[in-house]
Amino acid sequence: MPGLKRIESRDNAHVKALVKLAASSAERRRSGTTLIEGERLIGAYRDSGGTAEMLAVGESAYAKPEVRALVDAAPAQIKLLLSDRVVEKVSQVVTASDVIAVVKAPRPPEIPRELRAAVLIEKLQDPGNLGSILRSAAAAGIRDVFLSPGSVFAWSPKTVRAGMGAHFFLSIYEDANLVDIAGRCRGRVIATEPRAKTSLYDTKLEGDVAWLFGNEGSGLSGMGRAIATDWVSIPMAGASESLNVAAAAAICLFEQVRQGRSVSRSHNV
Repeated sequence: MPGLKRIESRDNAHVKALVKLAASSAERRRSGTTLIEGERLIGAYRDSGGTAEMLAVGESAYAKPEVRALVDAAPAQIKLLLSDRVVEKVSQVVTASDVIAVVKAPRPPEIPRELRAAVLIEKLQDPGNLGSILRSAAAAGIRDVFLSPGSVFAWSPKTVRAGMGAHFFLSIYEDANLVDIAGRCRGRVIATEPRAKTSLYDTKLEGDVAWLFGNEGSGLSGMGRAIATDWVSIPMAGASESLNVAAAAAICLFEQVRQGRSVSRSHNV
C-alpha cells in the first residue's frame, strides 16, 4: 500500500474534515472544495489533469484490482486507506467503489471579451437540474457556462454527481452578471417560452448562439427576459404545458448540434 495512510478511527482529523465537507454547503463554498465519489467521477477528474487534495478509499474496495489501479495512479496530495466502518461515516451515498476525493473547484479563466457560444443560467435551484444541463452543454461542445447570483452551487456533490464528469471539461462562472455576459455574446441570446410563436425546429441555429435558461418554478426574471434577443417554443404533443428545464436545455442544445451536422453534410455534398 505505497503512499496510503491507514485510518481506523472515526475521530481522525482527516475523517472529521471529510464529514464536515460532506455535510456543509457553507464549508464547501468557504474552502472552494467539494467531494467527488466513485471510480467514474474520479477517473474523469484525473483525465482532466486535476490533482486531488485528498483521496480516500475503503479497504474492501482497495482489494479490487481496478480500484487499486485507479487509486495508485490518481494524483493526490494525501491518500488514505479507510477501514470500512469509517467509509460508512464519510460517504454521502453508497457507492460501488467506496472511493472518495476532495478536489478544488477549478477557477475558470478570465471571461472572454467576446463569446461565440455559451449557456446562461438564472437562479436555478435544483442541483440535479444544473448537473444535467452541464452534462448536456459539455456533450454539445459548449465550453462556457454562466450562473447568476442565487443559483445553486455548481460544485455541490449532488450537482457534480449529476454532471457525470462534465464539470472538469467546462469553464463554469458563478455569481455572473448576466447582463454583462449577454453584452459579450456575438450572436443571439435565445430563451424558451411555451407561448412563443416561433418553434425551436423552425429556428435556424447556425452561427453564434447563447442559450438562456431560468428558475424551475418562476422562469426568467424581468432582467433575464430583457437580455433575451429571441424566444422559441418546444412543440409538445401531450397535455403538459412545459418541460423540466434540464430536459428543455438538452432538446435545445442538441437541436443546434443536429442542425450544425446537417449544414456540414450539405457543404460536403
